[in-house]
Amino acid sequence: MFKQIKLGFLAFALIGFLASCQNDQQAREEATNAAAGSVTNAANTPQKPGQVQPAANATTPAPPTGPTTTIQFDEQEYNFGKIKSGDKAEHEYTFKNTGSEPLVISNAKGSCGCTVPDWPKEPIPPGGTGKIKVVFDSKGKTGPQTKTVTITANTDPPNTIIYIKGEVEKAEGQ
Repeated sequence: MFKQIKLGFLAFALIGFLASCQNDQQAREEATNAAAGSVTNAANTPQKPGQVQPAANATTPAPPTGPTTTIQFDEQEYNFGKIKSGDKAEHEYTFKNTGSEPLVISNAKGSCGCTVPDWPKEPIPPGGTGKIKVVFDSKGKTGPQTKTVTITANTDPPNTIIYIKGEVEKAEGQ
């Protein structure tokens, strides 16, 4: 009887371990897809490039309520080229409110702590333009880098993604 309980426990532990491995694999695949610019929603269906729906359990802030508008970026991807590890790359992304309602950006969030956006906090009137400044800190990084900034606004869909990428080379003495 003790042997059967022991085997049952081992089977239960193995099932738990395998489920954990599957979740880890899914997380790795999502991270790889995000780094490659492939975007999916919670149902794992492709979205338009540059725009995603937040996952059901995501901690992204809710978009502003009320009428929606549209946003158009001059460019959604910036390549900073090659920099040395420890250097910072920064870029300003210019956008236009192409809709008929004021554009309200409620949040802009980098994909990691090394990517920090600064966005206008005041509404952008219809036809008006604004800039989002993104600073990428390469400290501790080497190799190809692709980082994202997710902008949450009163647009449909509410999230738009911009990219900053390039290559980080080892600094002298590393």
